[in-house]
Amino acid sequence: MNVLTRADLLSLEAYAQQRADSRARVMAHKQQRTVHLGEHLTLIFEDRLSIQYQVQEMLRIERIFEAAGIQDELDAYNPLVPDGSNLKATMLIEYPDVEQRKRELVRLRHIEHAIALTVHGRAAVVAVADEDMERSNDEKTSAVHFLRFELDAAMIADWRAGAAVTLASTLPALPVEVALTPGQRHSLAADFA
Repeated sequence: MNVLTRADLLSLEAYAQQRADSRARVMAHKQQRTVHLGEHLTLIFEDRLSIQYQVQEMLRIERIFEAAGIQDELDAYNPLVPDGSNLKATMLIEYPDVEQRKRELVRLRHIEHAIALTVHGRAAVVAVADEDMERSNDEKTSAVHFLRFELDAAMIADWRAGAAVTLASTLPALPVEVALTPGQRHSLAADFA
């Protein structure tokens, strides 16, 4: 895995000077790595750049500058960096109205286990959800989940050769499928080392 180390991070002072430029660059980068499954379900595919930005932001917000604290943040976020044979995504269930969100989180229980990625001509890959900790319970799902899609060599080869790729929710309460755009496929293909 191409993990981040302390050497990859800027000091709080150096980051403060570059923050606006860094934020603009990362937000533009994330646009091609964001997939909307309908109106309220979003997957943001993470990579080394997006995770480095997240770590820098956490260090800034929490004013963390000691080695142990920095390492704790790296240990928390490094598992979200793809390792060459997979894609990793943050899945957000987004409803602006609090009461509606509460109802939908009940209705969408277990959706984190019903997200699938398909490279045309290959079997669907169902996401592995929340490897660090369970985020749902018997009554509702969480609004945030962390997903991993593990692809085999043939899937990756077909992807790189231009095969169509779809992302879907197979949950009966929210059946939806979208095709990744050429820009999204190209950006995500960079995760396959």
